[in-house]
Amino acid sequence: MADFLVMEQGAGAPVTWRPDAARVIHGDPEFQAWPVDKADRGVSAGIWQATPGKWRFQSTVWEYCRILSGISIITEEGAEPRTVRAGDSFVLRAGFKGTWEVIETTRKDYVVRD
Repeated sequence: MADFLVMEQGAGAPVTWRPDAARVIHGDPEFQAWPVDKADRGVSAGIWQATPGKWRFQSTVWEYCRILSGISIITEEGAEPRTVRAGDSFVLRAGFKGTWEVIETTRKDYVVRD
Protein backbone atom coordinates (compact mmCIF):
# COMPACT_ATOMS: atom_id res chain seq x y z
CA MET A 1 0.00 0.00 0.00
CA ALA A 2 1.31 3.46 -0.92
CA ASP A 3 2.15 6.01 1.75
CA PHE A 4 1.59 8.95 -0.63
CA LEU A 5 -2.12 9.56 -1.24
CA VAL A 6 -3.61 12.18 -3.54
CA MET A 7 -6.72 14.02 -2.35
CA GLU A 8 -9.02 13.29 -5.27
CA GLN A 9 -12.19 11.43 -5.98
CA GLY A 10 -11.42 7.74 -5.93
CA ALA A 11 -12.19 5.26 -8.65
CA GLY A 12 -15.02 3.80 -6.58
CA ALA A 13 -18.57 5.03 -6.15
CA PRO A 14 -19.04 7.77 -3.57
CA VAL A 15 -21.01 7.34 -0.36
CA THR A 16 -24.27 9.28 -0.87
CA TRP A 17 -26.79 10.52 1.73
CA ARG A 18 -29.07 13.42 2.64
CA PRO A 19 -29.44 15.32 5.93
CA ASP A 20 -32.38 14.36 8.14
CA ALA A 21 -35.51 16.07 6.79
CA ALA A 22 -36.08 17.75 10.18
CA ARG A 23 -32.76 19.62 9.79
CA VAL A 24 -33.41 20.88 6.25
CA ILE A 25 -34.44 24.55 6.09
CA HIS A 26 -34.91 24.66 2.32
CA GLY A 27 -33.99 22.75 -0.83
CA ASP A 28 -33.17 19.07 -1.17
CA PRO A 29 -29.42 18.87 -0.53
CA GLU A 30 -27.58 15.66 -1.33
CA PHE A 31 -24.16 14.81 0.05
CA GLN A 32 -21.45 12.67 -1.50
CA ALA A 33 -18.12 11.68 0.01
CA TRP A 34 -15.03 10.02 -1.36
CA PRO A 35 -12.97 8.79 1.61
CA VAL A 36 -9.23 8.94 0.90
CA ASP A 37 -7.66 7.67 4.14
CA LYS A 38 -8.37 6.70 7.72
CA ALA A 39 -5.51 6.81 10.22
CA ASP A 40 -4.99 6.09 13.90
CA ARG A 41 -6.60 8.14 16.67
CA GLY A 42 -9.78 8.94 14.71
CA VAL A 43 -8.15 10.91 11.89
CA SER A 44 -9.67 10.65 8.41
CA ALA A 45 -9.44 12.59 5.16
CA GLY A 46 -11.37 12.79 1.92
CA ILE A 47 -13.53 14.83 -0.39
CA TRP A 48 -17.14 15.88 0.31
CA GLN A 49 -19.68 17.50 -1.97
CA ALA A 50 -23.15 18.95 -1.42
CA THR A 51 -25.85 20.18 -3.79
CA PRO A 52 -27.86 23.38 -3.16
CA GLY A 53 -29.98 23.68 -0.03
CA LYS A 54 -29.73 24.82 3.58
CA TRP A 55 -29.67 22.73 6.76
CA ARG A 56 -28.89 22.95 10.46
CA PHE A 57 -25.92 21.01 11.75
CA GLN A 58 -23.79 20.48 14.82
CA SER A 59 -20.24 19.23 14.52
CA THR A 60 -19.10 16.54 16.93
CA VAL A 61 -15.56 16.40 15.49
CA TRP A 62 -12.69 18.79 14.77
CA GLU A 63 -12.50 19.39 11.01
CA TYR A 64 -10.18 21.26 8.66
CA CYS A 65 -11.79 22.12 5.30
CA ARG A 66 -10.61 23.66 2.04
CA ILE A 67 -13.24 24.63 -0.52
CA LEU A 68 -12.35 23.27 -3.96
CA SER A 69 -15.35 24.59 -5.90
CA GLY A 70 -18.76 26.18 -5.42
CA ILE A 71 -20.14 28.75 -3.00
CA SER A 72 -21.61 28.16 0.45
CA ILE A 73 -22.68 30.29 3.40
CA ILE A 74 -21.84 28.94 6.86
CA THR A 75 -23.45 30.63 9.84
CA GLU A 76 -22.46 29.82 13.41
CA GLU A 77 -25.21 30.42 15.99
CA GLY A 78 -24.90 33.99 17.22
CA ALA A 79 -22.36 34.99 14.55
CA GLU A 80 -22.39 36.66 11.16
CA PRO A 81 -22.74 34.46 8.05
CA ARG A 82 -19.47 33.60 6.30
CA THR A 83 -19.39 33.03 2.56
CA VAL A 84 -16.82 30.43 1.48
CA ARG A 85 -15.67 29.68 -2.06
CA ALA A 86 -12.84 27.96 -3.93
CA GLY A 87 -9.52 28.49 -2.16
CA ASP A 88 -10.98 29.27 1.29
CA SER A 89 -9.78 27.17 4.24
CA PHE A 90 -11.21 26.98 7.74
CA VAL A 91 -11.58 24.86 10.86
CA LEU A 92 -14.85 23.79 12.44
CA ARG A 93 -14.29 22.85 16.07
CA ALA A 94 -16.22 20.09 17.78
CA GLY A 95 -19.34 21.71 19.21
CA PHE A 96 -19.96 24.06 16.27
CA LYS A 97 -23.69 24.72 15.87
CA GLY A 98 -25.21 26.56 12.95
CA THR A 99 -26.34 26.28 9.36
CA TRP A 100 -24.71 25.43 6.05
CA GLU A 101 -26.28 26.83 2.89
CA VAL A 102 -25.00 25.67 -0.49
CA ILE A 103 -25.57 28.36 -3.11
CA GLU A 104 -23.63 26.54 -5.87
CA THR A 105 -22.76 22.85 -5.56
CA THR A 106 -19.80 22.87 -3.19
CA ARG A 107 -16.88 20.47 -3.02
CA LYS A 108 -14.28 20.49 -0.25
CA ASP A 109 -11.43 18.35 0.92
CA TYR A 110 -11.31 17.68 4.64
CA VAL A 111 -9.31 16.26 7.49
CA VAL A 112 -11.35 15.17 10.52
CA ARG A 113 -10.29 14.16 14.00
CA ASP A 114 -12.85 12.44 16.24
